[in-house]
Amino acid sequence: MTSEEIKVTVEKRGHILLMGLNRADKRNAVDIEMFNQLAHAYAQLENDDDLRCGVLFAHGDHFTGGIDLAQWASLFEAGDALKPPENSIDPLGINGKRVSKPVVCALQGFCITIGIEFLLACDIRIAARNTRFMQIEIKRGIYPVGGATIRFMHEVGWGNAMRYLLTGDEFSAEDAYRMGLIQEVVDNGEQLNRAIQIAETIAEQAPLGVYATLKSSRIIMDAIEAQAKASLMPDLVPLMKSEDTAEGVQSFIERRKANFKGR
Repeated sequence: MTSEEIKVTVEKRGHILLMGLNRADKRNAVDIEMFNQLAHAYAQLENDDDLRCGVLFAHGDHFTGGIDLAQWASLFEAGDALKPPENSIDPLGINGKRVSKPVVCALQGFCITIGIEFLLACDIRIAARNTRFMQIEIKRGIYPVGGATIRFMHEVGWGNAMRYLLTGDEFSAEDAYRMGLIQEVVDNGEQLNRAIQIAETIAEQAPLGVYATLKSSRIIMDAIEAQAKASLMPDLVPLMKSEDTAEGVQSFIERRKANFKGR
């Protein structure tokens, strides 16, 4: 695989697996290949008994500018998007088995759409002060199908979640910390070091106890999430065929405000 084809870097560091989004020239926009490579990285974390904790981060100035919609549109229309390849693990924790080891997330710059959903599937989140969050699917005539509608309100409360899910407005690292979406705000450039420190602390603990703690903590949430997960793609398909979605995508291409008609 050439350097241009490596869209997710993977590095073992002791008992930790560093997983880095690697399309910095595209603001780490998540295309299909990046998603698949990340799913395989999560499988490596899961299946390597020597690994005890993961760290998800991004190369460059931004965590991610969001999903590369042009690549994914046809799969969304067919209701067949965001499914991990065979023998991998969904980094969103929506389709199939979820990784059973903890993952710490380090964020900086733009964290848009699927970026928020990646962090919602992680267990501890560290953000640089310059991190800017946006869940902007609503501005494209669709809605989040990677877990935001399921997990955001559990993390920050109903009103806080709806404040941003229903408007697509930007919010800061300080806002995210205040709401409980992230656990620490650090100086720009220190987010990965801090995430690694926390991961190393986790990796020093008794592994079986860590995994059992994570499993027990997820039992109720997994039961609550099951029905909502099953309806994500079926509910998206009719939206993808609407005039509003076509207008949302076109407005994005033309860099203008969308004019939605409700049909």
